[in-house]
Amino acid sequence: MKVGLVLSGGGARGISHLGAVKALTEHGIKPDIISGTSAGAIVGAMLAYGYSPDEILEILIKSSFIRYIRPAFGGSGLLRIGRVENLCCKYIPENSFESLKIPLVVNATDVCAGETVYYRTGELARPVLASCCLPGIFEPLEVGGRQLVDGGVLNNLPVEPIEHEVDYIIGIHCNPFPVKEHVCGTRDVLMRSLIMAVHNRTKERFVKCHLLIEPPQLCDYQVFDLRKAQDMFKLGYLHTRQLLEETPALVGV
Repeated sequence: MKVGLVLSGGGARGISHLGAVKALTEHGIKPDIISGTSAGAIVGAMLAYGYSPDEILEILIKSSFIRYIRPAFGGSGLLRIGRVENLCCKYIPENSFESLKIPLVVNATDVCAGETVYYRTGELARPVLASCCLPGIFEPLEVGGRQLVDGGVLNNLPVEPIEHEVDYIIGIHCNPFPVKEHVCGTRDVLMRSLIMAVHNRTKERFVKCHLLIEPPQLCDYQVFDLRKAQDMFKLGYLHTRQLLEETPALVGV
C-alpha cells in the first residue's frame, strides 16, 4: 500500500510535524511521497532527503535563521527571505528535487496569476522558500518568472497533487482554529477573519485524509515562537502516539 504524507503550513508550529512523524515511524509507518507547504515544505524537504525528525529538530534549533533575513526597504514586504537559500543548500547541497530519497511536492501561490503552483522537479531551495513567503512579512520570491508567496494562501493542506498517486493519505495539520468567547479590536477581527477564510478551505481537504493529525493544544503556541521548539515537537509526538494507540483501525497500512 502506497502512503502519502501531507504537511500543512503553520510557522514555528510546523515543528510539531517532526514529533508526529517520529511517532508514525515508530509505528512502522513511512511515507512513499510527501506533499508540503510553507513550514511543511521545509520539514518535508528535510525528511525526504533522509534526515530523521530528531536530526531536523536539532538543525532548526541551532540554525540562526535571523541572520540570513534582510529588511526589504521600499519593497512589497518587510523582509527578504532569499538569502536563506544558502542555509538550505548547507543541509541539502545538491539543491534538487531529484536528490531526495522520497518524492516531494511543494506548493506556492503565484500572487500575480492568483493560482497555486506545484513543484516536484528541478531546483529545490527557492520553491521551498517561496512556499514560506508569508504575504506582508516577506517579499514575494521569484521562481521561473513567477512572483510567489506562501502556498498556504490558497492551499494549506496540499492533498491534491498526490491524492491519485497513493492508497492512503496521512494529513498533519498544525493550525487548529481557536474558539474565543470575545473578539476585541479591529486588528483581532481582521486577523481572525483571514484565518477563518484559510481554515475553511483547509477543512474541505480534511475529508480526503484517511488519517488526520491535528494536535488541538497547538493553539497555545505562537506561529513565530521558535523558543518553544522542543515543546511543540513533544506535543506532536505525544498526540500522534496517543491517536495511533486509541484508534489503530484507522491505520490500514
